[in-house]
Amino acid sequence: MSRHTIAFRMMLNAGQADEYRRRHNAIWPELAAALREAGVIDYRIFLDPDDGHLFAVMTREMDHRLGPLRDSDLMRRWWAMMADIMATHPDDSPIEQPLLPMFALEA
Repeated sequence: MSRHTIAFRMMLNAGQADEYRRRHNAIWPELAAALREAGVIDYRIFLDPDDGHLFAVMTREMDHRLGPLRDSDLMRRWWAMMADIMATHPDDSPIEQPLLPMFALEA
């Protein structure tokens, strides 16, 4: 299986760290399954508590199917639920800043 890791940054609204963690700890089982079915192998999100930036690292299959998932009702419902606690576009999708790979050390 060929895979690829990407990273991106998002922005959490001030004072929303606990709520963000709570919502993600209770991720809908159907959304977690849809992410796996779309080719997500590993997905981690970290918070910089000093400025509210969220740093996401996602490893996915090279032939992932995330495009159609982004257009699904399921994903749009998740985004709508998260829109009150983070920076989003008018369609409620999170504002994501892609990060450029600069170094990797692999086993």
